[in-house]
Amino acid sequence: MDPKNKLEVYAMSGCCGASVSVEFSARMTKPSAGYLSKLPVAIIGGGPVGLAAAAHLVAKGESFILFEAAGQIAGNVASWSHVRVFSPWRYNIDKAAKQLLELSGWKAPKDDDLPTGGQLVDQYLAPLAELPVVKPYIHLNAKVTAVSRKGLSKIKTAGREKLPFVLHVLEKGERKVYEAKAVIDASGTWSTPNPAVSEGVWTDDELKMKNKITYGIPDVWGKHRDRYAGKNVLVVGSGHSAINVLLDLERLKEQEPQTNITWIIRKSDVSAVYGGQENDGLPERGALGIRLKNLVASGKVHVHSSFLIEGFQPSGDKMIVKGSRNGETFQIDSIDEIISNTGSRPDMSFLREVRTDLDSAVESVRALAPLIDPNIHSCGTVRPHGEKELRQPEPDFYIVGSKSYGRAPTFLMATGYEQVRSVVAALTGDWEAAEKVELELPETGVCSVGNFGKQSVQELNDMHASGCCNSTSTASAAASASCCG
Repeated sequence: MDPKNKLEVYAMSGCCGASVSVEFSARMTKPSAGYLSKLPVAIIGGGPVGLAAAAHLVAKGESFILFEAAGQIAGNVASWSHVRVFSPWRYNIDKAAKQLLELSGWKAPKDDDLPTGGQLVDQYLAPLAELPVVKPYIHLNAKVTAVSRKGLSKIKTAGREKLPFVLHVLEKGERKVYEAKAVIDASGTWSTPNPAVSEGVWTDDELKMKNKITYGIPDVWGKHRDRYAGKNVLVVGSGHSAINVLLDLERLKEQEPQTNITWIIRKSDVSAVYGGQENDGLPERGALGIRLKNLVASGKVHVHSSFLIEGFQPSGDKMIVKGSRNGETFQIDSIDEIISNTGSRPDMSFLREVRTDLDSAVESVRALAPLIDPNIHSCGTVRPHGEKELRQPEPDFYIVGSKSYGRAPTFLMATGYEQVRSVVAALTGDWEAAEKVELELPETGVCSVGNFGKQSVQELNDMHASGCCNSTSTASAAASASCCG
C-alpha cells in the first residue's frame, strides 16, 4: 500500500487488557475531494447486517454513523431473543466483523452450534458494537424519519449526486439532522408486520382487536405463558415463524392440556409448509418441518387450509374470525388469542425523497424480484448478488438485508453479509472486489435451484413477468408444481 494513503493506526484494547494495532486501507476515493468526501457513510439499522456494514467500513478505513431505533443494539433480534435460529454460527458471523472481534481477544462460538436470538446479541452483536472503532459512531434510540439530498427535492435531477444526503433523526425524543456521503438502509422489515387480513390491508376491526393479536413470535413457553395457557389460540401463517409458534404451543399444551391450537393457512395443501425436511441443507430448518408434520398428524392442532381471513368480530371476551374457504363463507368462533405470522413489509415512508426502484409485487429491490418472488418459485437459495443488483437510481444509496427482499420470506443473514461486503467495496472504489460476488448457501431441499441459478438476469426477469419459472429442477413433482405454478 502506498504510504501516502495510510490512515492513522487504530488501537484496540483486548479483553485481557492487551492492545493491538490495526492498519486499515485508504479512504474512500469517490468523491475524491471536498466537503462531501469528508462526510461519513450513514447506516440505518443496528442489526446483524447493519453492524456488518460498519465492520466492513472500518476495515476499509472509512468513517460511518449508525442509527438504531431501539434502545439497545439489534433491537429487532432482541424482540425474539427466545427463538433458536435454524442456521449455525458459521452462517451468522460476518467475516470482517469476526476479524475485528478476534483482534480484541474475542472467541468465536462453535461453528455448528445453533444460537438463539439472545445469544446472537450477547455473544456476537453486542461485543461487536462495543469495539472502540465501532461504539462511538452508534446512535441508539435514533429513528430515521426522512432521507433526502441537501437542498433538493426528489424531482430535481441536475447535480444531486454531488450533494450530501440529509438524514432527519428522532433521537431520544429530540429531532436532529445529519449529513452523509452515502446511505446504507439495513433497517429490516420485522417492525412492520403485515396485517392478518388476507387482503393485506389494515382494517378497523383488526386494529380494534390489537390487544388480542400478537404479530411475531411471542415467548409462549416463557414470559408470555400466562397469556396463552389454557386458551383457544389461533395461529395465522405458514412460514418458519408460524412453525416455531405452533411447536412452542405444543409444548405448552403438554403442560396445560386445556390449551387449544387452531392453525389457519392460505395454502390449499398443508404438506407444502413442511419444506425440504430430511433434504434441507440446514438440518434444524428441515427438522422444523418434520416436527410440524408430526404435530399435524397427532391431531393436537386444528388445521384450516385455503382459509382467507376477511375480518374479526368481538364476541364477549372472545373473538370470531370471519373468512372464506374455497369460496364459501366460513368463520371460527371462541378465539381468545391470535398470533399472526403473515410476514412483514418494508417501511419506505422515510425514503419518499430518495429515488428508489422496487418491484411492484414483492416490494424488493427490483433486480432481486425474479430470484425470490414466491409466485414463481419456492426456492430458499438465491443466486449470489451484490452491489450491481442492489444499486438504486439514487447514487450511493443502497437497500440491503431483509429489506432488500421486500415481502419475500427467504432471506438469510449470510446473504446480507455478502451484500454489504460488495456495497462497501464499491463505495470505497474497490470495484474488482465489488463485482466478485461469491456466496454458498445451503439448499432448502425444496424446488432445488438446478439450472435456474445459471440463467441470466434478463431471463429471470422475463419469468418473473410471465409468472412461470420454467425451471429444470430435479426436485419432486410436488415441489416443481409449487415452483412453477
